[in-house]
Amino acid sequence: MTRHLTPQNLQQLQDSLQARRTLLAQQNNTHLGGQSRVDHARELLLQDGDDDTQRDAEREVDLARTDRDAMALAEIDVALQRLAAGHYGLCADCGDPIPLARLQLAPQALRCVACESLLERDRPKPATL
Repeated sequence: MTRHLTPQNLQQLQDSLQARRTLLAQQNNTHLGGQSRVDHARELLLQDGDDDTQRDAEREVDLARTDRDAMALAEIDVALQRLAAGHYGLCADCGDPIPLARLQLAPQALRCVACESLLERDRPKPATL
């Protein structure tokens, strides 16, 4: 169990995660018009228009948004599972406590700042034009 977080801290963080999840799920549902991601993507692909380039760009942005939302929901779900299992607030890499201030800003955080920095440093940089 995470000893550096009080029961009140854990409850506040859980409430924050649940609120974020609810809001994101509502926004996503509104964006998708109640459809599944697959049906929404199919509908976008079948849309007709005069400007193929513009439609393709809009479709790419839309699909990127649904991907980002799905990833954010998954991160929140993982955090809620870790909370239920008693592993919340501990770095997934080194096991050190994640500071409360970091969890308050990003309650879905899996890593301490040091391990997250190492991960980001080692990640390949995207190509620039």
